Amino acid sequence: MRRLWTRRLVALSAIAASALAATPTVASASRSDGAVAARTGHGRAPGTVVLDGARLMRIRQRLATRPDRRLRTALGALTRAADAELRAGPWSVMDKATTVSADEHDYYSLATYWWPSEPKTPDNPYGCPFVQHDGHWAPDVATTGDLPTLHKSWTAISDLSLAWFYTRRPAYARRAALDIRTWFLDPATRMNPNMDYAQAIPCGANPQGRNYGIIESAQAITQVIDALAILDSGAPGWKARDRAGIRDWLGRFLDWMQTSPFGQAESATKNNHGTFKDLQDAAIALYIGRTDLAKQLIVGAEAKRIDPQIAADGSQPGELSRTRPWHYANFNAQAFCRLADTARRVGVDLWSYTAPNGGSIPKAIDFLIPAAEKGADAWPYPDLDVFDRSLVVDKLHAAATEANDGRARAALPHVPTPQGGDRWPVEPTCWQDLSQPPLQK
Repeated sequence: MRRLWTRRLVALSAIAASALAATPTVASASRSDGAVAARTGHGRAPGTVVLDGARLMRIRQRLATRPDRRLRTALGALTRAADAELRAGPWSVMDKATTVSADEHDYYSLATYWWPSEPKTPDNPYGCPFVQHDGHWAPDVATTGDLPTLHKSWTAISDLSLAWFYTRRPAYARRAALDIRTWFLDPATRMNPNMDYAQAIPCGANPQGRNYGIIESAQAITQVIDALAILDSGAPGWKARDRAGIRDWLGRFLDWMQTSPFGQAESATKNNHGTFKDLQDAAIALYIGRTDLAKQLIVGAEAKRIDPQIAADGSQPGELSRTRPWHYANFNAQAFCRLADTARRVGVDLWSYTAPNGGSIPKAIDFLIPAAEKGADAWPYPDLDVFDRSLVVDKLHAAATEANDGRARAALPHVPTPQGGDRWPVEPTCWQDLSQPPLQK
């Protein structure tokens, strides 16, 4: 275990100075003189990867001319989150207090379901050896290393960028740019472009991460990619050198994902890990112009992901066998939803694809409808989690919109709204956050 106090204070001082120089107040962000787009709808469609840039333009125009209650409510939920994020952060991998890496710029987190088996002592600070308790978050996972700050930073980058796109309030864009520079670009605070120490088991003489830790970037980086594309469309405070820097960082990150033993092992997994890994790599490849790689991954997902993972009735056997099957069935369906939305960029229609056994992405979502409407009594699988029917909401929206799925459309009024609101009207893809520690029985 390495403690980082001195260099951490230097990095945090640099962050604080940048934040003071760059961050307006929430009040200034809310002034109407910044809300140009809400009146004009001008600008070019962003080259987003998962979100449809042309659809975002239409939504912005509706907000300016004829917003209905659902649209106003969704925008309010988004801007409330963005307003809070103006006051928080910026975040960095240098925020962590300890790591097992020799380089504190390496991302570091603990294995989610692995628990210490001994009391923690000065000679055994982690309580090694660790033992697995599948489905149960270990007590220190949500507070140790970089996982908590990655979630806050990457969520804020997404919220702030999209809030700027709809409102044209400069404070949102400038703060998103600061958060990006702090996490990815500034030499004092940036993350190295690898996941070598993600989901580590910090025991033994030379502890390493595991390929499974890649899920921590894969399930969130698509939101960052689309935020970058939104800022590229003309955001104040987002400069050419920022765009060049992040494209270089993402290129090196993608190279690591494609060539490292961990990256290749994660690509070989046959459940949600593999689906999200293909999604992540395809999205990065599209953003940085490696379209051939993106199309290879997306076309390959038919035989490699959909065919073996979705049964004829829409069930996902690899996810239903887990100790948290409701979460994992929704989680993998979320990855499929984003992958199908991304596939549009290369002319592939995964929403209409049917596997030889009859399985499809819309069927995987329809399989969840009885339990989403009726609750745990309609879910016949043992499950550690308190049943949250709202996990499926964005997938229902997506199936109804993208696949013209009447069952999904009919189910929506009978499913509770997620905590934080239903933001589909302004975020029309499967962006719901399913990454947080679960409430369990």
